[in-house]
Amino acid sequence: MKNIILLAALSAMAQVPYERIAKAPSEPASWLTYSGDYASHHYSALSKINRANVAQLKPAWMYQVRGRQHFETTPLVFDGVMYITDPPSDVTALDLKTGRPIWHYRRSLPAGIPVCCGQVNRGVAALDGRIFVNTIDSHLLALDARTGRVEWDVEVADWKLAYTMTAAPLAIKDKIIVGIAGAEYGVRGFLDAYDAKTGKRAWRFWTTPGPGEPGHETWSGDSWKYGGATTWVTGSYDPELNLVYWGTGNPGPDYDGSVRLGDNLYSDCVIALDADTGKLKWHFQFIPHDVNDIDANQIPVLLDADWKGRRRKLMLFANRNAFYYVLDRATGEFLHGVPFTKQNWAKGLDAKGRPIPNPETEPNQKGALVYPDDDGSSNWFSPSYSPRTNLFYQNVREKGALYFKTSVEYRPGRLYLGAIKRDLTDEEPYGTLRALNPLTGEQAWMFKVQSPPWCGLLSTAGDLVFSGTMEGDFFALDAVTGKHLWRFQTGGEIWSNPISYEFEGKQYISIASGSSIIVFGL
Repeated sequence: MKNIILLAALSAMAQVPYERIAKAPSEPASWLTYSGDYASHHYSALSKINRANVAQLKPAWMYQVRGRQHFETTPLVFDGVMYITDPPSDVTALDLKTGRPIWHYRRSLPAGIPVCCGQVNRGVAALDGRIFVNTIDSHLLALDARTGRVEWDVEVADWKLAYTMTAAPLAIKDKIIVGIAGAEYGVRGFLDAYDAKTGKRAWRFWTTPGPGEPGHETWSGDSWKYGGATTWVTGSYDPELNLVYWGTGNPGPDYDGSVRLGDNLYSDCVIALDADTGKLKWHFQFIPHDVNDIDANQIPVLLDADWKGRRRKLMLFANRNAFYYVLDRATGEFLHGVPFTKQNWAKGLDAKGRPIPNPETEPNQKGALVYPDDDGSSNWFSPSYSPRTNLFYQNVREKGALYFKTSVEYRPGRLYLGAIKRDLTDEEPYGTLRALNPLTGEQAWMFKVQSPPWCGLLSTAGDLVFSGTMEGDFFALDAVTGKHLWRFQTGGEIWSNPISYEFEGKQYISIASGSSIIVFGL
């Protein structure tokens, strides 16, 4: 009887039109898209949980998933339901009141899918009455939001060639934007858009351009065919400019630049594409001819602010390479760049933001010492921007490594790297949560944690920042000062992004930890 009531309620709701997502900041009770809004602030305007009462925060309910891979989901929440992915490619709808499942979608997967970093999934997208999910075998699915029934299923790429999909899709207007993973196997990267109603592909932008396409000349010989530059983290969107912004990954092979001479566009870039056509508006390459596997697969944060006397549309980008960038997101113009933590791969940036490489950090037979290591100072996990404090928050991995060059040969479905990594034995890696001035990258405060983190951040109108650790601590800091205010030991590693929502007049905070979703309330 209860299931019938829940399904009836879902039938009347479960509608997320594009206009609702575009106005997400005005609906803080819900969490409608991967980063909370199209500007990717990962911020909640809810303030019932705040600095004065956060110490009283306790678990409200928990839900355990079946998967045993890293649990990296960022839930969506609307109309009384939470939608999560559990690894490798399953989807569950949960009742917000009890945490009880309303429906499950279970994906049957082929054996032997090659992946570099686990069979994971970071979340879903919602549009109208459908839930969209990428699968590890490179399919995009549309599910009925009320029942979980498959409405359509399209193959995006061939998993046998090591194409995989791990990121949450991005719903824009009538399209679903999806990226691809697999650069460590020499795939050719791209970004796709699909019609939300039919599943028909609307456009594709190749991030390793072929013959006749702009940028093809930056790849020597046939290296573009195996060039990587994958798009495995969800991007951002500006409705006024109608531009999609997406970070791209390392070129392939990861560490051996001798077989792919040139700048290797559009690897290690942020690209700006017309959302309707997929046409390139501009690009900015953080690392031309990367030989250290330092992807630019981070989330672009969009901010309108005064810059040197005039209002500009800005992009904030805390890159995996340890530099913090400010770009004009209308034109791609480089405005500012500064290191936000330790790095040695570059001697600095020139006036246009192009790095001045340090040749001593290129992998060699003796072993090159590189900071940060290939997991980066930042990575896929979400930063946060708070309009309350006007601070940009970033979890930082403080770690270096040695890289020894090896021979490399492209073979379909096999790793295509060119170096062996060795962790340092004389240094203990650690993590920090840093609060930065959004326009300068200057540090306002720092909070240290034991291990390099894989958790994203959430800032709130209660002047709080939430984060988690690999030791299982979920904690809250004062967003203004960095003072530690609350912690809860979850019992599992935290590889996810926290969110906040409101239900029946109460604010909640949610995090995925270990193999459980944990929801906290006062």
